[in-house]
Amino acid sequence: MISDIIAITSSGENLNAALDLYRKVAAYSDLSPKGALHLRLLAEEMLSMMRSITGEVSGKFWIEAEDGEYKLHLLVNAALTKEKREELLNASTSGKNEATRSFMGRIRDFFFRGMNDEIASYNTAVLGAGAASKGFMPVTDWEWSLLRYQDTLSALKEKEPEAADAWDELEKSVVSNVADNVKVSIKGFETEMTIIKKLV
Repeated sequence: MISDIIAITSSGENLNAALDLYRKVAAYSDLSPKGALHLRLLAEEMLSMMRSITGEVSGKFWIEAEDGEYKLHLLVNAALTKEKREELLNASTSGKNEATRSFMGRIRDFFFRGMNDEIASYNTAVLGAGAASKGFMPVTDWEWSLLRYQDTLSALKEKEPEAADAWDELEKSVVSNVADNVKVSIKGFETEMTIIKKLV
């Protein structure tokens, strides 16, 4: 089953309709109250990424369900011009992206990277721990996985302070505590986040 595909924007267009999809999917699938709550939490976290971006960024949101596995999708043409990215950062008091201090903030900062930036420039030692390149060009065919990220951080957290901090962020994240996996896939400047969760 694939839900309706809702066109959304960062300025708020159709975000309520997109969030309402979780109710329709939960009712259609006859999910338990706990299952419906988990679906709602994941949808809210994903859609909050769109709300947090100033300016007009458009995307699509939908939910797939098959054999008790639910996949929440957010697909955007997420690349911002260098000027737009600087404008967003200048709007913060520090001139830095304060949102990157959390786990979802790091993902969001990468998700809405600048169109003049190569993926490699966001592939920090910590965030890049969950990454795999599938192409020859740095900007294409790239995928990040929460499971790979967790495995790498777990191995590094005793030795590297940055990995230990990232592990703490991860443990506090709603998404990492509820989702079974999170994937961010990039093809050119089209970016897709998929949150995967088994529910009953």
